[in-house]
Amino acid sequence: MAKKRRHLGEILYSQKLVDKPGLIKALKKAKAENKRLGEMLVMLGMLTEDQVMQALAKQFGYQYVNLDDVEFSQSTLKLIPDELVKKHFVLPLGRENGRLKVIISDPLDLDLLDMLQFRLNTEIECVLASPSKIRTHILHTMDEVRSSIDATAAELAAQGHTIEAEIRRAAEAEDDDEGPIIRLVNLIIDEAVRLRASDIHVEPMSDRVRVRYRIDGVCVERDNIPKSMQAPLLARLKILSGMDIGERRLPQDGRIKRAIDGQDIDFRVSALPAYHGESTVLRILRPESVNIGIQAIGFEPEDYERFVQIIKRPNGIFLVTGPTGSGKTTTLYSALQELNRPDKKIITAEDPVEYNIAGINQCQVRTEIELTFEKILRSMLRQAPNIILIGEIRDGIVADIAIQAALTGHLVFSTLHTNDAPSAITRLIDMGVKPFLVASSIQAIMAQRLLRVICSECKTVNENPDPHYLRLLKISPEELKKHPVYKGAGCSRCQGTGFRGRIAIFEMLEMNNEMRELAFQRAPAGELRRAAVASGMKTLLQDGRIKVFKGISTPEEVAKVTQAEGVVVDDVENQE
Repeated sequence: MAKKRRHLGEILYSQKLVDKPGLIKALKKAKAENKRLGEMLVMLGMLTEDQVMQALAKQFGYQYVNLDDVEFSQSTLKLIPDELVKKHFVLPLGRENGRLKVIISDPLDLDLLDMLQFRLNTEIECVLASPSKIRTHILHTMDEVRSSIDATAAELAAQGHTIEAEIRRAAEAEDDDEGPIIRLVNLIIDEAVRLRASDIHVEPMSDRVRVRYRIDGVCVERDNIPKSMQAPLLARLKILSGMDIGERRLPQDGRIKRAIDGQDIDFRVSALPAYHGESTVLRILRPESVNIGIQAIGFEPEDYERFVQIIKRPNGIFLVTGPTGSGKTTTLYSALQELNRPDKKIITAEDPVEYNIAGINQCQVRTEIELTFEKILRSMLRQAPNIILIGEIRDGIVADIAIQAALTGHLVFSTLHTNDAPSAITRLIDMGVKPFLVASSIQAIMAQRLLRVICSECKTVNENPDPHYLRLLKISPEELKKHPVYKGAGCSRCQGTGFRGRIAIFEMLEMNNEMRELAFQRAPAGELRRAAVASGMKTLLQDGRIKVFKGISTPEEVAKVTQAEGVVVDDVENQE
């Protein structure tokens, strides 16, 4: 018979770390607030995190380590991929007797242990450490890596390896010398990655070739390259991405894979014939962008709980809507990562497959051989999946198949291009889907946008915020006294923009009986929106206000992102 595990409170009491009244108080408070005993004892200041973790290690029979006394070698840190370390806050301690020792902070997270064992394909031995020390160590390691990158860039600059210097060398080189062009292309790509760009735009113009980076959603002009270098520059990009360098009349697509600062980065390349030459765009696909975890995307706590509850339902459709570049793919991949377990079969149909995720069957649309969304989906259902991701619902045929899959016991994720969540219902009906099928199959619809985040290095209180934007966001003088708004002054870390990074804002429409009835009756989008708000849907604008009050973004940024996309201010007045 298995030995019964002792309770944490019993262990702490026996070690005289907490007295009986204190223990009873913590137990009652933990139960009332739905928290764990150890967490509550730390919150009440009765114990430290380390004391609780040592007791948990004793309770579960695990080893405890104090990370202040541990030094990690580079070879040890490579035992677990960076994206798993950053997303799940775990650390490798080394290998022993054929098992990988993994430092965790929650011995009850059995899903995490199963996932690690599956992803790493090895036996796991758990070691406990304080969560705050794990987090601090990971962030410290990332800072060291960032410093190393900055130092390398500075060293290259000191040696004259800058984009400007390479343009000059390439312009002065002999016609048959390809070396400077190769170095120039490499530097453009590497610099864009280090500046956190999402795209590189190489645009031939009448007298020059313009190079721009899209950073935090905004295009920034980086360089002007002489017109004489246009042909070799574009040819080099085509060679790297596997395109036909002789074809200049038709659009082409390609991919580049390149290791930068120890990380494999994918680039999706598109060449489009234009008046002055082929406009070439490199989309930078970073693996970590889909491994940041659901909570880090930008959910408020109550929205996060609702989101997790919805995506863990056994069947139905979950739609994410928004314009191109609003982070829909990142949100859906983060949801799939959360659900990616050995007991679930997940299949995706995408055009194209942007990120490769271990443990998921990903199918790419190939129109040249007539492998369409429709064909993939029909075959996919014969593969007995639990979860299906459809890259985008583009027409009524794909929408019908998705709905049939949802009604036959599958959980279906997909995206749709609409301005807000309620409009997705009318859009599906306009595609030809019967209203009763829309009403019965959809579980939830979420609209999202991306806001630029104020740079933490130069963040300062905005003493004179623009009253126009305050009016648009309905921020009253009383609210402004209680919650000052912030801005970025501009510094070297954010290249003088005052912003660094982006975060999402959401509105989540969860279908209820009233919404289903309205969908069945073909109610217009305005009526659906009013009903959704009345049933508790927080709008994009309201979520943006929360980000402003928390000092994450600015009123101007929220107004620009939400107002420009058709959120009516009068609607917000009626909601508050």
